[in-house]
Amino acid sequence: MKKTKVLNSELSAVIASMGHTDTIAIGDAGLPIPDSSKRIDLAVKRNLPPFLDVLETVLCELEVEEVTISSEMIEDNPGLFKKINELFSSIKINLVTHSEFKEMTKNCKAVVRTGECMPYANIILHSGVAFSCEE
Repeated sequence: MKKTKVLNSELSAVIASMGHTDTIAIGDAGLPIPDSSKRIDLAVKRNLPPFLDVLETVLCELEVEEVTISSEMIEDNPGLFKKINELFSSIKINLVTHSEFKEMTKNCKAVVRTGECMPYANIILHSGVAFSCEE
């Protein structure tokens, strides 16, 4: 059995396949997923699994250099906006309209659907590189 955090085989495979600047979206239960993107549906029931649990787990395995969120989150979900700013205090946070966000998901390697039922609980993670001189 795999020892690292991400146990879902589809999600683990997508993370392992990501290169520099590739993107993956994590969204709430209502985020539309384009047919052009791989759908990884983790939703079991309302609010299970929660958006933040999935995000924090993915961050254990994915090097992220910047993120994109909907500007509507600032007003309509200020608690989540604050948490996103805490999680990503040292990297660039791009703000786009929710319409632009949904359009951007068409180019994501995958869109992960959570059971989250808060408004605008969606994020696009832009993969960084984890080069190290150590072996």
